[in-house]
Amino acid sequence: MPKTHLSRRYRFSASHRLHSEQISEEENRATYGKCNNPHGHGHNYVLEVTVSGQVDENGMVCNLVDLDECVKRQVVVRFDLENLNTRPEFANAVPTTENLCMVVYDILKREFTQAHLESVRLEETMMNAFEYNGIE
Repeated sequence: MPKTHLSRRYRFSASHRLHSEQISEEENRATYGKCNNPHGHGHNYVLEVTVSGQVDENGMVCNLVDLDECVKRQVVVRFDLENLNTRPEFANAVPTTENLCMVVYDILKREFTQAHLESVRLEETMMNAFEYNGIE
C-alpha cells in the first residue's frame, strides 16, 4: 500500500547550559565551549515532525488538528520558555539539542498514534539542525 509523508513545523524557545557533572570544569569548558556559560543561553527552536501513513477516506495521512494539539500539548507547552536543565527529562542527561531531539521523539512516539512517527528534526540555529528517527 502506498504511504504518504506529512511534515509540520512548530516553534518554541528554551534555554540550557551544556554541562556534565561527570567531568571536571576544565573538561566541560573544553567539551562545550561557550555553551558551558554558567548563566546558560537560549535558542528559538524550530521543530519539524514527520509522520507517515496511508491516505484515509478524507484524503489525509492524519488529522492535522489532532497532530497540532498533541505536539503543542506534549512538546511546546512542556519546553517553551523553560530552562531545559531544570526539566526532569534531563535529570541524568546533558540537555544538548541531540538529546532534546530524542526526548521529543520518544514523547511523540508514545502520545501520537494516528500515524507512524517517522522523525523529528530540531533546528537550533540557522547553522545547526538535528534529526532523530528512533533507529539507533
